[in-house]
Amino acid sequence: MDPIVQGLGLVFQPSVLLTILLAAAFGLVVGAIPGLTATMAVALLVPVTFFMDPVPAVGAIVTCSAMAIFAGDIPGTLLRIPGTPASAAYTDEAYAMTRKGQGELALGANLLFSVIGGLFGTAVLIVAAPALAEVALRFSSFEYFWMALLGLTCAVFIGTGSPVKGLVSLFIGLFAASIGLNNPAAVPRLTFGSTDLLGGVNFICAMIGMFAVAEVFRAMMARPDAQAVPQAVIGNPLRGWGRLIRTYWVQQVRGNVVGTAIGALPGAGADIAAWVSYAVSKKMSRTPQKFGTGDPEGIIESTSSNNAALAGAWVPALVFGIPGDSITAVAIGVLYIKGMNPGPTIFMNAPQNIYAVFMIFVLANLIMIPFGWAAIKMAKSILRVPRRILMPCILMFCIVGAFAVENSVFGIVVMLVFGVIGYLMEENGFPVAPAILGLVLGPMLEEHFVTSMIKSDGSFLGFFERPIAAGLGIATIAVWLVPLLIRMLRRPAATADRTA
Repeated sequence: MDPIVQGLGLVFQPSVLLTILLAAAFGLVVGAIPGLTATMAVALLVPVTFFMDPVPAVGAIVTCSAMAIFAGDIPGTLLRIPGTPASAAYTDEAYAMTRKGQGELALGANLLFSVIGGLFGTAVLIVAAPALAEVALRFSSFEYFWMALLGLTCAVFIGTGSPVKGLVSLFIGLFAASIGLNNPAAVPRLTFGSTDLLGGVNFICAMIGMFAVAEVFRAMMARPDAQAVPQAVIGNPLRGWGRLIRTYWVQQVRGNVVGTAIGALPGAGADIAAWVSYAVSKKMSRTPQKFGTGDPEGIIESTSSNNAALAGAWVPALVFGIPGDSITAVAIGVLYIKGMNPGPTIFMNAPQNIYAVFMIFVLANLIMIPFGWAAIKMAKSILRVPRRILMPCILMFCIVGAFAVENSVFGIVVMLVFGVIGYLMEENGFPVAPAILGLVLGPMLEEHFVTSMIKSDGSFLGFFERPIAAGLGIATIAVWLVPLLIRMLRRPAATADRTA
C-alpha cells in the first residue's frame, strides 16, 4: 500500500490541485473553439510543463485533454460545428436534437457519458494495462489494413442518405487523402506543381471547412426570415441522468468497450473510436431509422467511446512507450523529459508516480461534471447572439484555427475550398461524414496495404494467415455481403407476396 499512499500524497497537494483545475479550464476553452484540437491544447501546455514536477506536468496533460474532448461537443450540439475531430461523428445527431428543442438533453447526455466513458477507460487502464498492451502489440500491417478498411466500410453506413451517396462522399475523402507526398512511394501525386500541396491536405483544416465554414455559407444563403439559431432551453443539464443510464446502458457499455479497445491500438485514437462506435450503434439499433433525426441513441455510444479511448490510448504509452494517439505522443516526450521513462520498468522503479497518474485520471473525469455544467450554462448565451453577428465571429475563429494548424495561409485556403465542397454536398443530399473519415483513414489504408503486399510477396492470402487479421477481414467482408444477402432473400419473398 505504500506506493498508493505516496501517490495520494503526490496528487493531493495545493499546487498540484491548482494545476489540474487551471488545465481543466484551459482544455474547456481550447476544445470549444473549432480547429483548436485537444492535441493542440496539450502541445501548447508542453512549454509550461518544463517548469513543473513530473506529477503535475502529466496531470495537466491528462486533465486538459479530457476536458477538450468533451468541450468539442458543446459547439457541435449548439451550432453544428464540432470543436474537436472526436466530436465530428455525432455532430449532426446532436444538432438535430437542438433543432427539436432537446439541446439540454443532448448536452446533458454528452457530459454524463463522457464522464462514464472516461472512468471506464481509466478502470481498464488501471486493471488490465499490461494485457491490453500485449494484444495491441500483436497488430501488424495486415491487422491495421483490415481495421482501416472496416472503418471506411462503417463510413458508408454513417450517411443518413443512400449507401451510393455515402460511397461517393467516401471517394471524395479518399481522393483528397491521396494528394501530396504522404504515400509509400513518396511520389508527388495530384500536386499540379504546387509546393503547398506536397504536404497533402490537412485533415483539421478540411474538417473545419466541411462542418464550420459550410454552416456559415448556409447561413449566408438562407432567407432573412430564416436566420434564427434554434434556441436551446438549458435549465439543468444534469436532469434525467438516471433515466438515460437505465434506457441506454447497453449502448453505453458497448461504447466504453469499443472505445477502450480502439484507444489501446497505437495510432487509432478517440477520432476513429467515435466514428466506429456511431456506425456500430446504428447497425445494432432496433430503430436505425431514428439516426440522423435527433435521437439520444445516436450520440451516447460515440460520446462514451471517444472519452474511453482517451484513457485506453495511455495503455501502450505507459507500458511500452508506444503512443496510442497524438496526445500520448506529446505526453511521452514530457515523460522522458521528467525522467518518467515509459515502459515496464516504470512500474517497478517509480510505482508511486504511476498510481498518481491513475488518480489524476479519476480526478479529471470527476471534476468534468462541475466544469462541464458551468461550460454548458455559459455556452447557451451564444444562441442569444443574432446569427448575422455570430457567423462572422465563428468564421474568424475558424480562420485562426486553420492558420494555427500549419502556421500557413494555405491552411485557410484548404478550409475555404472544403467549405464550398461541404456546402455543395449537403445541398445535394451527400453526407460529409464519410468524406472526413476517408480523409483520415485513407493514408493508413494505403500504407498498410503496400507494406502487407511487400511482406506477403504480392499474395492476398497473407491478409488472412494471421488469426486476428483473418477475424477482422471476415468481419469486414461480412459487413459488405450481409446486406446484399438479406436483400436477395427478401426479393423472392416480396415476389411471392405480390403473386399471392
